This record gives sequence, C-alpha cells and structure tokens, in this order.
Amino acid sequence: MNHIKKLLHFVKPYWRRSLVSLVFLLLVIAIDLTIPRLIQRIIDQGINGKNMQVVITTTIIMLVISLLQTLFALANNMFSIQVGESVARDLREALFLKIQSFSFGNLDHLNTGQLMVRLSSDTTAFQRMVQVSLRIGTRAPLLMLGSLILMFVTDSRLAMMVMPVLLATSVVIVFFVSRMGPLFMTVQKKLDRLNTVLQENIAGVRLVKAFVRADHEAGRFAEANEDYTDRNIRVMRFMATLSPAMSIFVNIGMVIVIWAGGIQSVKGGVSVGQIVAFINYLQTTMGPLGIMVMLANVVAAATASAERINEVLDEVPEVQDIARPTTLPDGRGKRVIFENVNFHYNGTNDGLVLNGVDLVAEPGQTVAILGATGAGKSSIVNLVPRFYDVAAGRIAWNGTDVRDVPQSELLKHVGIVPQETILFSGTVRDNIRYGRPEASDDEVMAAAKAAQAHDFIMGLSSGYETRIEERGVNLSGGQKQRIAIARALLLQPDILILDDSTSSVDVETETKIQDAMKMWMKDTTSFVVAQRISTVLHADKIVVVDEGKIVAQGTHGELMQNSPVYQEIYASQLGEGVKLEAE
Repeated sequence: MNHIKKLLHFVKPYWRRSLVSLVFLLLVIAIDLTIPRLIQRIIDQGINGKNMQVVITTTIIMLVISLLQTLFALANNMFSIQVGESVARDLREALFLKIQSFSFGNLDHLNTGQLMVRLSSDTTAFQRMVQVSLRIGTRAPLLMLGSLILMFVTDSRLAMMVMPVLLATSVVIVFFVSRMGPLFMTVQKKLDRLNTVLQENIAGVRLVKAFVRADHEAGRFAEANEDYTDRNIRVMRFMATLSPAMSIFVNIGMVIVIWAGGIQSVKGGVSVGQIVAFINYLQTTMGPLGIMVMLANVVAAATASAERINEVLDEVPEVQDIARPTTLPDGRGKRVIFENVNFHYNGTNDGLVLNGVDLVAEPGQTVAILGATGAGKSSIVNLVPRFYDVAAGRIAWNGTDVRDVPQSELLKHVGIVPQETILFSGTVRDNIRYGRPEASDDEVMAAAKAAQAHDFIMGLSSGYETRIEERGVNLSGGQKQRIAIARALLLQPDILILDDSTSSVDVETETKIQDAMKMWMKDTTSFVVAQRISTVLHADKIVVVDEGKIVAQGTHGELMQNSPVYQEIYASQLGEGVKLEAE
C-alpha cells in the first residue's frame, strides 16, 4: 500500500471532483439502506394491515427515490471517470517527462518494453483503482457497515446469530486478499517479458525476415505468451474459487435467518416485514463483502503496478547538475580537454571501458577517433556532452569542468549524429530542423546541401515535404545518415560529434560532405568516430584507440611514421600499394 500512497498526490488536484463524487455515492447508499425499510412498511402496515393507501403511497415513494438513485449513480460515475482519466493523463505525463530526464546510463538498464508497460497497462491499473474506489470501492464498506447497523436495529437476536457467518466470511476474504498481491506482481512481470519480446520483434521484423528466423521468433513469442497466459489462468482460477465460497456463506446466513426468524414470527416476536427487511440487509452486508474482494483484486493489481511505476519515478538520473552550476564563457569555439579520464558504464572502476585517456581538441579542429569495434570510440564522444559522468579524471570545455555546467546548457552547444540514425515520422523538412524548429527554409536547404542531401531530397515525390515513415523505412541507409548530418549542421554547433555517421555513404559522397563541412563549420570543434580509415585521412588529429586506451595520436603522416597499430589498420583497409603511394 505504500506504493499506492506515494501516487495519491496525483489525485490531490482533483479533490473537489472526488468529493462531489463521494457525496453522490453517499446519497446512493442512503437510498439503498432505505429500500428494505419501505418494503417492511408495505408488508407490515400495508399488506398485513390491509391498508391499500399505505401500499400505494410507499410504492410511489420507492419509485421516486429509485429514480433519484439512478441519477445520483450516474453523477457519481461521471465524476469518478473524470477523476480517473485525469489522474491517468497526469501519471502518463509524469512518467514520460521522467523518462526524458534520464541519462544514458539509466536508459541502458531500462528496456523499451518495460517502459511501454509502465506507460500503458500499469497506468491503466492505477487509474482503474481510482475510479473503482470512488464508486463501488467506497460504496461497499459503507453499505456493509450501514446494513450491519440496521440488522441490529431490525432484530438484534437474529443479528447475533448470523455474526459467526459474517466473521467466517471475512476470514476467507482476508486470506484471498493476502494472496492476490504477489500473484498479480508475477503476472505483471510475465507481461513485461511478453512486451519486450513483442517490441523487439516489431522493431526488427525486417531483420527477422532477412535471416529467415520467423519460426524462431514465433517460438520465443509463443513461450512468453504461454507463460503470461498460464500465470493469468492460475490467478483467475484462484480468484474463481472465492465466488462459490461466498455463495455458501450467504446461503448459510439465509437459512439461519429464515429458520430462526420463522420460529420467532410464529411466537409473535418478529413480524414478516422485519424478516424480509433483515434478509435484505443480510444480502447488502454479504454482497459488499464480495464486492470488496473484487476491489481487493483491483487494489492488488494497482499495488503491483504502482510499485513498478514508482521504480521509474524514483529512478535518479545518473548525471546530475550541481546545486550552484556555472556558465560557459561567451563566444564561439570550444577547447575540449580530457585529463586522465577513466570510465565505466556502471560508474565504477571495475572493467574500465576507458582508462587514462588524455586528449585535447582545439577550437575549429577535427579530431578523428579510430579503432576496432569495442575499443571505446563511442564512449569517448559520449563523455564530451556529459551523457555519462567519468569515473575518474575530468573533461573540460575552455577550462570549465563539464560537471559544473548544467547539461541543458552543454547540449545547446553540441550537434550530434548518433551511430544509429534516428528519424521521426514527419516531413523531411521537419526532421532536418528538429533541433531548430524556427529555422528558415533557406537554412534548411543550405544544411541539406552541405550534407549532400539536397539532390536526393529534390528527387523524392514531394521534395522537402515528403513524409518519412516510421524509423525512416522509405529511405536508404545513406539517405537517412545525410538527413541526420544536415539536422546536426543546421544547429551550427560549437562542438560537432559524428559517430560513425557516414558508414552507409560511398567514399565520393563522404569526401564531398567533409569538404562542405570545412567551409560550413570553420570554428566548430569536431569529433569524428570511424572504422573506415578513408574517413579520417584528412583530419587535423587522428586518435587511435585500443582496448580503452589511446595508443597513438597525431596527423596521418605522423602516425604512418610512428604508430604500428595505425599502419596495420591502414594496410588492412587500403593496401600496401596505396600506402607506398601515400608515402
């Protein structure tokens, strides 16, 4: 319940609507408790007393208050739905904004499938609990309490006789409720796995087809789906045993009332109307117990979901701004320095990804980072805008430690083309000016020309207004990369990061992009991550990374003279003949 309490502040802004909903609910309950009394009056004073006027008058009163009850119930439902939907909206927004605040380190261990479940089914489970609580959730205990009191008012002796049945029923309900929380948690975990498998398959359906792995993936999904279904069946089977148990206790209570009430009625100790009223109150006491079990199911599901929602809301971004941050010096041009930097993706020194990295990138300089897969190239550039914090050492821009500057300010000066090209559904123009929505059409076109994207864009069906489908599936890999480069260039950033961003572009086009960038971004400090050596030949500084360490740095000519690792990479990619020609 602590997890639910932590989320109740989402209900607080709607306390007035909640209060109005509860007022209408109290009116509904009052009418529920009045009906048996009116039935007793019809039997005792009207039928037994042979007074037709009492029968007619009481019947009209019952019809009128039943109509009012219907109106009150509709009003209660309307306000409770408004509260529930509003809470769900705010909760989804809070989760979305929280996810947006996460650092790369947080996102590394929170997979997409899990986050989608938090935003969808978990939020819906909490919403349902809020709505049910404002309707039958509050109605059931109040109706049960009112009926219990009126049972004693109607006939205390009969009430005492059925109390053991009510107590036994309560014990059974407590047993079921105590078991439901853990059961629903396991169901939610199975749903997590199912959603993860589903999300991976939908995202990678083309790869699955290309490798003819549809049967394998169908098996994975079937296994996850079967696990989820089996767990759901177990929970539902357990819950289904409650209804027969409740029926047994209700019937036992009815038998006791009819038997004992009949004996007293024969002796003149209780009227027939009282027995009928008592039976109605017994039913409205036992009925809410069953409703409370259903509510317990809802609360158990909401508790499991609330725990998982709180895991996201309580997650602390790994990269935190300091209490009193500083600002970067004005002016273009950023000198980036790595000073004995160590880095690990868990923030510890175990199994360092980068070890003792020292590097200087001057304003306007192009620094190429070369190395084998897994050497640590992307890790270096991810530290520049502080996507991660270093484990040791420091990174400074113009002498200012990046940890002393708000990350939002750092990112204003950075343009990034990530290793995995990401485009959004929308027009080509909207994707290019994603980082600068206010950019003019001429600026968009100029950035596209510099990225060697303008010509192919104009060849599309609607030019810059051509819609890009989900994940850019209607574009080639090279086209997507050039649009991503144009998007970064449009920012005219002080620091540009190209993480293997021309891997799908031919060498001729790559050379044209490099030449255009030199003219476009004279004062920009550029970091270019590459595995293809042709990408880095004309860089101002080439950094060779091997197993998390910088093993050499310098120009192409310098490295050809003094770096065996660079010479080996060069020879393996361009061949000895080209090597001799270059020398």
